[in-house]
Amino acid sequence: MSAVESVKGKRLPRAVREEQMMNAAVRTFARRGYRAASMDEIAQLAGVSKPLVYLYLNSKDQLFTACIRREAQALLAAVQSAIQPGLPADRQLWAGLTAFFAYTVDHPDGWAVLHRQARTHGEPFAREVAAMRDEIVAFVAVLIQAAATEAGEARPEPDLAERDMAALAQALVGAAESLAGWMNDTGSITVKEASATLMNFAWVGLGQLLEGERWSARDAQGSAAVPVCGA
Repeated sequence: MSAVESVKGKRLPRAVREEQMMNAAVRTFARRGYRAASMDEIAQLAGVSKPLVYLYLNSKDQLFTACIRREAQALLAAVQSAIQPGLPADRQLWAGLTAFFAYTVDHPDGWAVLHRQARTHGEPFAREVAAMRDEIVAFVAVLIQAAATEAGEARPEPDLAERDMAALAQALVGAAESLAGWMNDTGSITVKEASATLMNFAWVGLGQLLEGERWSARDAQGSAAVPVCGA
């Protein structure tokens, strides 16, 4: 007897049955795309009838939204649970990055739903991913603020405005998302290598910024400087 037949022959609790259908939906949406995925295919993969999928999870749009929310919550939980608040800011960021990259590797279908499918099909799906991203950006901004506070204990308070910290957090999260996409597509680097790459790229530069160093661009005539990050 196949696994599907075994499932069909049992009366499972609703929560278990929904989990099976959600798992099937995430896999189907990730590999087929939102538009190409069918409720028939999801039902078959879950080992249930299509009417049961509609009964439990309503429309295809609502099912896709539920998948996005579940995967977003799981990703956030993985990152948050990996971080120990008492550690220095850089160690917290390292732990968070490592957890983030590890999650994308361990859950490729969930990551594909969040990173590719949800973003390419407009509202309301993109809004669900944006809400998750906003939470991660806010957390990273807090770590940058913590780093500035730690730096201020050894020297005068760094001149890093709230706007600058928000911009840096946005840039760091965007870099992590792009690096995760490339890492998973190519398999060129490991989770720890990806985390180290981003720490070297971003945190080392942040350290110089907190020391008061600023980079500025000049026009072709070498006249007016263009300030970067509050310079």
